[in-house]
Amino acid sequence: MTVTMDRYEADWDMVARGHQLHVLGERRASAARGRALLSRRDEQPGITDQNPPGFVVVDADGAPVGAITTARPWCCSTSAATGPSRSRALTEPTFSVFPRGPLPDLLFAGMMQYDGDLHLPERYLVDPPAIDRTLGEYLARNRIAQFACSETQKFGHVTYFWNGNRSGYFDEQYETYLEVPSDRLPFEERPWMKAAEITDATLLALTSGKLRAGRINYANGDMVGHTGHRDAAIIAVQVVDLALARLLPVIRKLEGALIITADHGNADEMYEFDKKSGTFKTNAAGQRAAKTSHTLNPVPCHVYAPCSSA
Repeated sequence: MTVTMDRYEADWDMVARGHQLHVLGERRASAARGRALLSRRDEQPGITDQNPPGFVVVDADGAPVGAITTARPWCCSTSAATGPSRSRALTEPTFSVFPRGPLPDLLFAGMMQYDGDLHLPERYLVDPPAIDRTLGEYLARNRIAQFACSETQKFGHVTYFWNGNRSGYFDEQYETYLEVPSDRLPFEERPWMKAAEITDATLLALTSGKLRAGRINYANGDMVGHTGHRDAAIIAVQVVDLALARLLPVIRKLEGALIITADHGNADEMYEFDKKSGTFKTNAAGQRAAKTSHTLNPVPCHVYAPCSSA
């Protein structure tokens, strides 16, 4: 979460740091990968695999080992959230977002084509799935006004992914998309993220009298859960609870319905658990090991559809 793994071009500085490491080999050097990781943990106790500082492994002559030079790299990410920015930095002829220096002679291929409308990247290994007749398209074709909103970290989830891996609108007359720019700070430092702003915009859309359907994504549980910081994750969940509490009275007044669900768990398990021993796993310092990956617990789906008392 500090190097390369940018989402939806929310933080190009992250991509630039990755480019300096992977392509230019410019960063703090170490003769051994394992030793470098251990030294980073000694210097910053408590860091997890989610956010270690970058480093470059060098050989006996001080040259970077494994830098992208004249090889034929391919991007193993299958996510349209994180793949495009790296693809652009390595392939776009007129790229100007950050100074990337001269590119090596590359034949770059993505695991998939992340954006079929933009043909990004041009070369890829697996054809993306063809998804049609999505709910967004159905609503637009039937002239039903719809609203989609999230912050940058999840904006593509309510637009690009929702519409079947498709950029743009089906019918702009009946679709309103609103992106709230995400903070460019560690999520554990801003666990509230942009939930309040998303809720403000949604309430405005609901009370406009023009909206028939809407979808929003609160990124807090996922992104803060990835950090492994338990206290920050608790705040993140509380923030989403507060946001939903603001929405429910308006839904009731409008005699509408609200469906609340998620695509996976994350903040529901903040520590690694050993099912065989029935105990939590510990790190080198003897503390509970943070769990930063998605969980496999069932995801609830709640439907709020009250009868209005007004």
